[in-house]
Amino acid sequence: MGNSIDVFAAIKNNYGSMSKGHRKIAEYILENYQKASYMTALSLGQTVGVSESTVVRFAMELGFDGYPGFQENLKTAMKAKLTSVERMELASSQMTRRDVYDKVMSLDIELIRETRDNGDREAFDGAVDALLGAKRIYIVASRSASPIAEFLRYYFSIIFDDVKLIVNVTTSDLLQRLFRVGEGDIVIGISFPRYSKQTTIAMDYASGNGATVIAVTDSVHSPIARNADHVLAAGSGMVSFADSLAAPLSLINALIAAVSLEKEKDINRSFETLEHLWDEYDVYEKTDK
Repeated sequence: MGNSIDVFAAIKNNYGSMSKGHRKIAEYILENYQKASYMTALSLGQTVGVSESTVVRFAMELGFDGYPGFQENLKTAMKAKLTSVERMELASSQMTRRDVYDKVMSLDIELIRETRDNGDREAFDGAVDALLGAKRIYIVASRSASPIAEFLRYYFSIIFDDVKLIVNVTTSDLLQRLFRVGEGDIVIGISFPRYSKQTTIAMDYASGNGATVIAVTDSVHSPIARNADHVLAAGSGMVSFADSLAAPLSLINALIAAVSLEKEKDINRSFETLEHLWDEYDVYEKTDK
């Protein structure tokens, strides 16, 4: 319950009927959603002057099963709302030049660990099985997610015969490239906060046309996940105005490895041909050992 609730809309829609204590919580969250998204129910209650149980009831009255579900949705909504300037301000409050090296790498390590520990293995295996039977594979991404999409396309083009990359395009160009998509095809959408509207459009269109849709994003609450058959979630943090994409890239790496294990013979034949071509056309530097 509550998986697809818009936190900010729910607060605003219910504000008129809230008790005094719940209004205090609502007002604090709307004005300080960055801080509130990382607070426990106890610390949020102490900050606004209400009990922990009042905070939990507040979350449940908005339609959530409890405070953890509310907090997860708030974090997702918060990251989607932050502008680049707000990201810089948040980063400045959390680290300095002296500790930025350690803090950024520690964040990446923690995000990979969380992704591994909380990953949906059933969704991952389902995505792998779907890819193995794909007729065509489309990979869609925009903005900072584009390098991950290109990385995936590079290796998938060695494994599969028909892989199409669609990145950083207009809506009309997107639909033109996708208009033949249908049953038997796979569309992989990659997007993290702030979510790309074009990627969301691609996922909705592909799902409506019978394609199997795989969402690589930060949460099952992501807009690109709403029509996805398989949601592969990876932790996405904010490092100044830049996204931390270490965990998404690690997840993509795992997906490539899982598929390659199932298609080992085909890949070996591909690499035998490629190695001959690379050698013939002197693609790589030769090193003496």
